[in-house]
Amino acid sequence: MHYDLTDLRIFLATAEEGSLSRGAARCHLAPSSASLRLKGLEEALHVTLFVRQARGVALTAAGTVMLEHVRQCLARLEQMHSDLSPYALGLGTHLTFFANNNAVNSHLPADLARFFAAHPSVRITLEERLGPDIIAAVAQGRADIGVVAIESDHPDLEFLPYREDRFVIVAPLGGRLSRRKSVRFAECFQETWICLQNGSALHTYLMNQAAALGGRLDVRVQVAGYAAVARLVASGAGIGIVPESALDASERERLAVIALAEPWAERHHRVCVRRGAVSANRQLGHLIATLCRPQAPAI
Repeated sequence: MHYDLTDLRIFLATAEEGSLSRGAARCHLAPSSASLRLKGLEEALHVTLFVRQARGVALTAAGTVMLEHVRQCLARLEQMHSDLSPYALGLGTHLTFFANNNAVNSHLPADLARFFAAHPSVRITLEERLGPDIIAAVAQGRADIGVVAIESDHPDLEFLPYREDRFVIVAPLGGRLSRRKSVRFAECFQETWICLQNGSALHTYLMNQAAALGGRLDVRVQVAGYAAVARLVASGAGIGIVPESALDASERERLAVIALAEPWAERHHRVCVRRGAVSANRQLGHLIATLCRPQAPAI
């Protein structure tokens, strides 16, 4: 298949603009040149990507599929350039950091802010993953460091204590569960649920836990973060599960916060790193020291 990144950028611009001439202008090309490149792209892929309309062009079904792939491809390319730029500027280390949803949204922002204040030249790619995926990635060298809340160990990794947390049920005040001090997960299956979006580590985890008990969650709406879960639960739209650390004082006043009586509700977060990696990477050692330093007691 003979096409290049310029062809993909012209395709993206034309699709987003809905016009060949505007797409060509966005790529600083004449419409005739852009048209030839798009024709060559279609011939290389053996599909028709656009159909002409009275006012511009529209994507075919194949073009719609192509659009999503091109967006992902170009986004990853830009991320590659971003990850390489510190090296081009003579700056320091780049670290790949995998962590679970709880750590990414509750604990890591403040810890990474402290780390960057002391080590501004370091660049970190932080990705949310499930615990088993994190352990595998660190062991295989695809990630430099991870944070997990699962108890399984790995012979090639060192584990250090990070944070203690727990999952809790949040329910509307005055609702069926609101006066309970604790509740089992299976007791909640008849409720409507507010969950994080498909693909998030917590959503996947809860779906798997429900399936293991022979149940399913009646998900009313999926949102992007814990704050949105709390707001919708407070409005009476359903119940949810969030880490206790994700709730601030004002949210606790508007919600019933109920202990989840399941062994997996306790979240013993640990930092994992390959054995010997710290001695070979000074900045990785500094990051671990920042993450694992003793925390001041809550007042």
